Amino acid sequence: MSLNHTRSKELFEKAARLMPGGVNSPVRAFGAVGGQPIFFQRGEGAELVDVDGNRYVDFCQSWGPLILGHWAESIREDVTTALTEGLTFGASSPREVACAERVLDGLPGCDRVRFVSSGTEAVMTALRLARGVTGRPKILKFEGCYHGHSDGLLVKAGSGLATSGIATSKGVPDTIAGETVVIPLDDEAALDSAFAEFGPELAAVIIEPLPANSGLLEQRTEFLLKLRGLCRDHGALLIADEVINGFRLRYGSYSDTVDLQPDLITLGKIVGGGMPVGALAGPAKIMDQLAPLGPVYQAGTLSGNPVAMAAGAATLKVLAEDNVYDHLESLGQTFDAALTKAGAGIDWLHWKRLGSIIWLHCADGELPRRSDRVNAEAVERFNKIHPSLLERGYYLPPSGWEVMFLSHAHTPDQVTGLAETLADLLSSL
Repeated sequence: MSLNHTRSKELFEKAARLMPGGVNSPVRAFGAVGGQPIFFQRGEGAELVDVDGNRYVDFCQSWGPLILGHWAESIREDVTTALTEGLTFGASSPREVACAERVLDGLPGCDRVRFVSSGTEAVMTALRLARGVTGRPKILKFEGCYHGHSDGLLVKAGSGLATSGIATSKGVPDTIAGETVVIPLDDEAALDSAFAEFGPELAAVIIEPLPANSGLLEQRTEFLLKLRGLCRDHGALLIADEVINGFRLRYGSYSDTVDLQPDLITLGKIVGGGMPVGALAGPAKIMDQLAPLGPVYQAGTLSGNPVAMAAGAATLKVLAEDNVYDHLESLGQTFDAALTKAGAGIDWLHWKRLGSIIWLHCADGELPRRSDRVNAEAVERFNKIHPSLLERGYYLPPSGWEVMFLSHAHTPDQVTGLAETLADLLSSL
């Protein structure tokens, strides 16, 4: 029996008249999987309830921030207290200090943190800071790593091993896109070529040390360490974009697990506990170049918002003091075992899991490490089963390129149920 989505459909029809595409972020549109976006009323632990009363086990978790689940009891009191004290001050508050201490406790190579309101803003600030510190114009990024929607990062590679970028969005001038050099992930020849051609002009290289926006593309440690060495040899800052994976797999940065030693780290999602928060962290000698101490300007009316800081600090406190990461790994192992068993007859059923991040890649061959080697058929297979997942009560990101997230609120039964449902639906293909 199909779920009733009457109220969601009514709201979407109205939203489409009021907002471009009816959404405030294109990843919420259901273009890849068909149908229309679902409108949600509330979140409870590992579940979402939509405006029509349908309940779903949520494996999107707001695209990653809700590592403790929806409106976790462990952070509720602190956030509620902050709400009673005021929504925003536009001034300093003790909650900023408390959240900053929690963040820096997990980042031993960092002395300072600057809070902003989104991951995009954190990356934008990091790039401006890198240019200000080095006096150089160009940035190097990698295909398949998403760093927000600022102009200089909405680019694709040109035709050579290492070429200046070409804008992928209207509204980005060629002069801006041209300051970004784009190369493939996991390509040491392209890396050498980029530094040989542009090394003296590079202010920074930015990379997701664990790319998770175009699949889950785990990188070879050798590639990451080569990148670090080239940055140091050529005087370019190395920026680790950990908006997704910072504090997701361990208390601190993923960079530490591969000894990347970045000069700057951008954070978001988890450090805000579900509220709109981004952050930039690094050593004092670099961070103190930001205003008001230094000449690199950055400001934000809602930066360090007290309610958001309360949510972030409370979340980080739980992550630091409770056994959250072990529990998440246990849930991940439960998923692996259940999908291995249920999908035993599907030769092309493959997935990548690191801790509480999971990505299906339903195609023959090795799991890819770069976005241009993601199998189109794998993406299409996921997109085809997404509507049926919804009908069976599972909410996953509406695109086969996206990853799933486990939360501390999920149960082994819920994780096993997802695995068995995935196997059943994929076997029908």
